[in-house]
Amino acid sequence: MHLLVVEDDPALSGILRRLLTSDRHVVECASSGEAALEVVEAQAGLDAMVLDVALPGISGVEVARRVRRRGSALPIVMLTARDTVDDRVAGLDAGADDYLVKPFAYEELAARLRSVARRGTARTGGPLLRCGPIVLDDRTRLVRVDGAAVELTGREFAVLECLLRHKGQVLSREQLLDHAWPLAAAVTLNSVDAYVHYLRSKLGEAGRLIRTVRGIGYRLTDR
Repeated sequence: MHLLVVEDDPALSGILRRLLTSDRHVVECASSGEAALEVVEAQAGLDAMVLDVALPGISGVEVARRVRRRGSALPIVMLTARDTVDDRVAGLDAGADDYLVKPFAYEELAARLRSVARRGTARTGGPLLRCGPIVLDDRTRLVRVDGAAVELTGREFAVLECLLRHKGQVLSREQLLDHAWPLAAAVTLNSVDAYVHYLRSKLGEAGRLIRTVRGIGYRLTDR
């Protein structure tokens, strides 16, 4: 995923960047609310934001509120050192999708990011996704190639949907795994390769549009 971490504590920001990067996420960092809003405005491809409540200048709650006022559905996981009902309600009412109290385990943050990113993908995308002769209708869950229906399993559909929503971008196997498999599923990265193979076979000639990026993952191109 392409993530924005908004945290004014340089030690925590550095730790999160290192851990998220080690999980092969692309990470942007901002140390103030103003800087966060600038990154959101400039980076159209963000998948989620980790947003601290207590920031210098504009608070995290106000950042979330302004992001939503701009019409953005960017998934937001809010961080806070305070665990009161009023604090959680304020953050959620401002537009946060989830709430995590410091100190927290990195594994829990990673799981929550995967969860909100999946929900964000579902609510932000339009019903029709296209690449060359491939058309995926997210509303009817149908896929067509040159007008002919293609029968896909749920997992194959999820992998293709992720590739289409990030057309032209290189997606790691981990990113595809996060999108297409439940959090608790006992699968390996080899499962991603297997399902990409199945997809290519079912898409016929259009399957060549799914390109292997050696050592990283896959990219869907329109030619």
